Amino acid sequence: MFDGIASRYDLTNDVISLGQDRRWRKQTVDAVAALPGERVLDLAAGTGTSSEPFADEGVEVVPCDFSVGMLQVGKRRRPDLPFVAGDATALPFADESFDAVTISFGLRNVVDTDAALREMLRVTRPGGRIVICEFSRPTWKPFRALYTGVFMKMLPVMAGLVTKEKSSYEYLVESIQDWPAQPELAHLMIDAGWEGAAYRNLSGGLVALHRAVRPA
Repeated sequence: MFDGIASRYDLTNDVISLGQDRRWRKQTVDAVAALPGERVLDLAAGTGTSSEPFADEGVEVVPCDFSVGMLQVGKRRRPDLPFVAGDATALPFADESFDAVTISFGLRNVVDTDAALREMLRVTRPGGRIVICEFSRPTWKPFRALYTGVFMKMLPVMAGLVTKEKSSYEYLVESIQDWPAQPELAHLMIDAGWEGAAYRNLSGGLVALHRAVRPA
């Protein structure tokens, strides 16, 4: 599915988020707070748009994704980035090989959330951190009703006009609706072995940033 929409994926994200995805990416980079020379795993990196800010700041970032089609599009645009094909539930990296790991709008697409969280823990050094940026639950009830009742129905139509792949974004809506709310995801992170899990709502809870550390 992602291979099929790879060439227009970034443009579609801009359209359906009304440009908010760029702000969410910046806030994710700020939350990771990587220093030049640190090594960061950007999981579900797609075409690498989430990895570029790290690389541009001198961080050693490794974009990793399950979709080879997405990686191919990214490699053509940013041949300097070391794109890696990998499964989030069985990462092709050594233990404790990253200072931080981040995943944006991808964890809900993984077949086993708990296995992915444990794999990310495994490849992160003790004291290292994780930042998850993912769709979540709007906190204001009127906005939540508008979001679930109107926007969710419009999203596949809007995306279909750009990608001609409406069915792919019908899946997107289903995956968002089935995803756990903010506190539930924080508990999943703790159960997987992460410590100090906390979250911050963006855009009224439409998106949430979750952050935690691997116990030292």
